[in-house]
Amino acid sequence: MPYNEPESSLEMDERIALLKMRLKRPLPGKAFQYQMANAARQPVSQQPIPESASSSAVMILLYPKNGEHHLLLIERAERSVDRHSGQISFPGGKLEASDVDLAHCATRETREETGVAVKTTQIIGQLTDMYIPVSNFKVTPFLAYSTQPLLFQIAQNEVRAIIEAPLRLLQDPETIKIKDIWVNEKLTLRYVPYYDVFGKTVWGATAMIISEFLELLRT
Repeated sequence: MPYNEPESSLEMDERIALLKMRLKRPLPGKAFQYQMANAARQPVSQQPIPESASSSAVMILLYPKNGEHHLLLIERAERSVDRHSGQISFPGGKLEASDVDLAHCATRETREETGVAVKTTQIIGQLTDMYIPVSNFKVTPFLAYSTQPLLFQIAQNEVRAIIEAPLRLLQDPETIKIKDIWVNEKLTLRYVPYYDVFGKTVWGATAMIISEFLELLRT
């Protein structure tokens, strides 16, 4: 389907129905996460997640806009306390004592960061857990959907901007590019794969999660 041709509501409903069915089978797993990992990350990614890792959760939220599905991403605000400051990510964060479980953590963080209230009934499954060495987090990605376009009220101390990524843009092979990424004055990562979303660089754990999610759609 051409990128500029809108989908019908039936086609979008069918995608959600197929995803629900696909999630009953084994997940694509780390092999498809690795496809968007830089070379230095992969040996670490293949190690067991350490018991000392803090639990966290993110929300992969599918929703309609302009006749096609989008994914909700955020550009994180510049904060010295955030090791992922300024990066593009899914809404989410660390499991707190007040959270009933990780799914509740993902919905709470999404509401706090973006103003979008996702009900647990909208969650249709979860993807493969991932370990992020730099912050020592074990991340559980949850997949949810909305049948309505979203309205945002961002937490400006945490979120610089909302990025609404069209699903078909992410599915376009031309969206995947490679470049060196400067992390700090002591570290530049070489030949890092990323998704170019309207000029924004989506890399690291977020890109790896997207890669596994797109494989769910392909299968």
